[in-house]
Amino acid sequence: MRSAPWRLLVLVASVSCTRPLRTPMPARDERAALRYTIDSLLAAPETRQARWGVLIVEPMGGDTLYSYDSGKLLVPASNMKLVTSAVALDALGPDFRFQTPIVARGEVRAGVLEGDLLVVGRGDPSVSDNSAGDAMLPLRAVADSLWDRGIRRVRGKVLPFGNAFPDANAGPAWSWEDLDFSYGAKIDELLFNEGFAEVHVRGGQRPGDAPLAHTTPSRTFPHLRVQATTIARGSGRDSVAQVDAVNDSLTGDVVVTGTIPAGDSTTVEVTHRDPDEAFVAALREALVDRGITVSDSAIGPMASARMDTLLALRSPALHQILGAFLKPSQNQIGEMLFKSIALQRTDTGSYRVGRRLVAERLRGWGAEPGGFQVMDGSGLSRQDLVSPETIARVLDAMRKSPHFQTYYDALPVAGIDGTLRGRMRSTTAEANVRGKTGTLSNVRSLSGYVTTANGRLLIFSVLCNNYLVPTAYITRVQDTIAVRLSRLRGVGVGVGSAGGGRDH
Repeated sequence: MRSAPWRLLVLVASVSCTRPLRTPMPARDERAALRYTIDSLLAAPETRQARWGVLIVEPMGGDTLYSYDSGKLLVPASNMKLVTSAVALDALGPDFRFQTPIVARGEVRAGVLEGDLLVVGRGDPSVSDNSAGDAMLPLRAVADSLWDRGIRRVRGKVLPFGNAFPDANAGPAWSWEDLDFSYGAKIDELLFNEGFAEVHVRGGQRPGDAPLAHTTPSRTFPHLRVQATTIARGSGRDSVAQVDAVNDSLTGDVVVTGTIPAGDSTTVEVTHRDPDEAFVAALREALVDRGITVSDSAIGPMASARMDTLLALRSPALHQILGAFLKPSQNQIGEMLFKSIALQRTDTGSYRVGRRLVAERLRGWGAEPGGFQVMDGSGLSRQDLVSPETIARVLDAMRKSPHFQTYYDALPVAGIDGTLRGRMRSTTAEANVRGKTGTLSNVRSLSGYVTTANGRLLIFSVLCNNYLVPTAYITRVQDTIAVRLSRLRGVGVGVGSAGGGRDH
């Protein structure tokens, strides 16, 4: 790293060893013991072919406690979200709110919009069950507002308008297989329910009866074509539902196939083929439910038609959105934020511009130019490459930021919530470690903050790539490090450099 060297510490023992030492160990001995155990763990034969990158620093004193290949580039998986959220907070501020204008294209006469109702997407990721409790609630609020303005009929259509995010709807090098799962759903300037719907299927009363199916949060989109079969409950595979839902690329329908025992029920997810289409379909449903007729008449050329902004749908503040982003590690919010950074700063919400702006901010925070390759906002791309040093720079920049508390509070808390809910419970790291996990096949990451037994805040980043052991083994290593860090008592007492590990 470019500034005064940080001395780092990583530690490996069993997470179950949580009781503090009866007699405090001298600081030098404590650090030496940590170095020895971490070095031993990283050199263990189980992971001899894996790639580790580790950095642990005490930033207030500029003290590097442990470093192992901390300048090497590794696939970070969802640790990329630490970067995206930090740059978004810095660029937009915690009180930033997304605005989605609702525009009348045509005159409103006697309660009738003589034209189309346009929805101008600007990257709001919050119209979702996870953020709003029910993704339809914000859209029903729009319908109520239009009703209060006296609008009773839209003679034209409800349409998306504009092209704020002009490039690809999926991140660079995303796997094709990922696009069929909710975590890999496509995004655009309009996004409804994080890009996916739930299909709820119930078997008929008797074998051979047609199953019933419906969607949420919108009940009218996507359109279902049910080809599944009700069967008698048997054994093995026939004892449970075997149902799938796939997009028909020709018709836009979702085809429900498979078998389900009589009287049984199941829920499957299906991604939206076109995020803009999903949003306006859900809004149309909200309008009709409110009593506003949408005629869907074809309106002639309207290039010169009057356009009036009737209202704007406002998102929750960014500091609220960050919790819904970081704690469950929600990929689509990451992509929307990544492009929104570009949109708000340059009025072009593209990956290309987003990458440039994020890189500029990382270099401004002291990251080495060769210490990162940022391709998307979520970390789903395997072309993302980041060193532990770069992650530590981001975490330290946020520590010094006026927005630190917002950032810190949005992170998962060990043993309490988010993706760390089930980890480090009944240890000194519980309710202490604030960190971000990351998982892809053969990739496992954990980076964040931990407070030591003597009250010093540490920054740590432990990345592992290319392992062949079960992921649970890597998780135990990372959790052990965090727990042992939380038990340190000799940090910040001026004992000199800890060094440790191998840092090339």
